[in-house]
Amino acid sequence: MSKSLKVAKKGASSLSKIAFYLGATMMLLRLLRSRNAMDFRGRVVVITGGSRGLGLNLARQLASEGAKLGLISRDEAELSRAKEILEALGAPVFTVACDLRNQNKAEEAVNQVAAHFGALDVLINNAGIISVGPLEHMNQGDFDDAMKLHLWAPLWCSRAAIPHLKKSGGGRIVNIASFGGQVAMPHMASYAASKFALVGLSDALRHELRKDDILVTTVCPGIMRTGSHVMATFKGHQQAEYRVFKLMAALGGYDAPAAAKLILDAAKYGDGHLTFPLPVQWMTWAYQLFPNTAGLILGLATRFMPGPTDDAEGDALLSGHDLEAEMPPSMLTRRADRAVVPNNEMNGHSMEANHRRE
Repeated sequence: MSKSLKVAKKGASSLSKIAFYLGATMMLLRLLRSRNAMDFRGRVVVITGGSRGLGLNLARQLASEGAKLGLISRDEAELSRAKEILEALGAPVFTVACDLRNQNKAEEAVNQVAAHFGALDVLINNAGIISVGPLEHMNQGDFDDAMKLHLWAPLWCSRAAIPHLKKSGGGRIVNIASFGGQVAMPHMASYAASKFALVGLSDALRHELRKDDILVTTVCPGIMRTGSHVMATFKGHQQAEYRVFKLMAALGGYDAPAAAKLILDAAKYGDGHLTFPLPVQWMTWAYQLFPNTAGLILGLATRFMPGPTDDAEGDALLSGHDLEAEMPPSMLTRRADRAVVPNNEMNGHSMEANHRRE
């Protein structure tokens, strides 16, 4: 037998062994994952920010799986509409109107849901805000609001939920962070700072609560088509900032119901991390492996974005709803428009413009 043939056979044998061990490892991991599976039927699930957007999509999916739902949100009208939607699906629903930026109210809201249903099995920290604009126009209040809602509220709600979860024999905490909590995008400084903080908190909770059979999942999705672009707020050249943000939501956004299914599947099995879709995973890995190069690219990208204004008008905080009237109809943003009404993102605004674009 020639030397080259021996080398080839030896190489093939090594590859076969590697494939075998990889396959065995994958099977073991799947077995271990399946042992953690939670059936949501009859479980009490608290969702902050559950009245609209991604939170409402999570609630819909949980309703279809037989869960009991506790929704916490600031807007009573939104909560009322969400409750009607979910009760029509057959789900028991209890709502609490609450500003989660207040510690006492946040903790009390979680305890109210647990008292109403007599238990608590899952907490989904989903409530959030998005502020977009140049750093020059972002003030202390913008950062304070983001940190209160994205870091402190999940901590307060988790602390309130933990005794109830322990009483249930364990449970789940799901923290909806963001791709922006792994990669700091330009013109989203307050959002990035607070979401990076949430990722760190979520990881710490996961490590410390495992001993109590409370499994914590950190979710870092990319942009989703939830209709929330109209609820985001903008500074600087507000109209230009909104135009770019809405276009990204329409063209690059992940389908909200599909996102909800992915998130709940990760929660069901107690997965530690979920980042999606696949291009977002690649970007996150690239950012972590090559931070200097990524920083250079994002810094260059900022040069092509709307800069700060020369007057105080850029300091005004305008929502997507405020800016929508000046947006001309476009086929490119139709998918984003169509997501607003079904996901309860109207916030008391008329959506005639959106209907006109259908």
